[in-house]
Amino acid sequence: MTTTTELLPTQTRMGGVALDVADLDAMTGFYRDVLLLDQVAERGSEVDLGRGGETLLTLRHRADLPRGERRSAGLFHTAILNETPTALATTLASFAISPYAGQFTGSGDHLVSQAFYLDDPEGNGVELYVDRPRDQWTWHGGRVQMDTLFIDPNAFLTEHLTDAARDFVRTDADRRGSLPDGTVVGHVHLKVGDTAHAKDFYVDTLGFDVTAEAPGALFVSAGGYHHHMAMNTWQTPGVGLRTPALGLGRVDIVLPTASAVGRLAERAEARGVPTRHTGLMVEMDDPWGNLVRVTV
Repeated sequence: MTTTTELLPTQTRMGGVALDVADLDAMTGFYRDVLLLDQVAERGSEVDLGRGGETLLTLRHRADLPRGERRSAGLFHTAILNETPTALATTLASFAISPYAGQFTGSGDHLVSQAFYLDDPEGNGVELYVDRPRDQWTWHGGRVQMDTLFIDPNAFLTEHLTDAARDFVRTDADRRGSLPDGTVVGHVHLKVGDTAHAKDFYVDTLGFDVTAEAPGALFVSAGGYHHHMAMNTWQTPGVGLRTPALGLGRVDIVLPTASAVGRLAERAEARGVPTRHTGLMVEMDDPWGNLVRVTV
């Protein structure tokens, strides 16, 4: 368990993720028409996509930035949590019949969840997943048991894709209409240089609790979730501060009250972490230059 003096509130959840992109139209089309998110808003060079009026992804056109390197700190994947296995199967089927199906990178039964992995058109990792019921999670000494077991994507689709969903994905109909509003960013997984510094920032400073550790990886959460964030060094051992590049622009964490945001800002400042604090929002960079914004 973490040794921080104050944990994040149990109501803590992830907000949206901002991505800096080279081709705004192509990326918008991918997340809207293939992964079936709604286009929530458009502001010139930015597009918000989400579900139920809540923004999950903000795409920001930054053609001036170079493409990010794989061996650099940044985004490992944005994990989109589906409300039901049927909703997940519908989105997965939409991806499977799209021109991007070749960018499927794997799948796994993690005991706490079932997940499928892919890359977007600019190489940003995406996880599409559904949680198993919490009473099926196993905890030992404050750590949740996770694994990576094989899932056959075709078998998952056969089991969970309804006839109505099959009709949606076979036609040009608006497939988003068949999906519930409960889709959210369940967790965000980052690439970092080492897990000890990641623990110092995300646990001892921000106030997350450690829920699992694996070789080269750290998993943290608030309120007993299996993980709201993860950090790994699998591609990036020892890397330092990232340079400006396409890819991750910002990670949002949402707290329930302004006072909780204020206390987090005080913790960060007491530990020497530079912050930008406006009362309802505090921004700070992690040790690798990944921007974290905490809001009410």
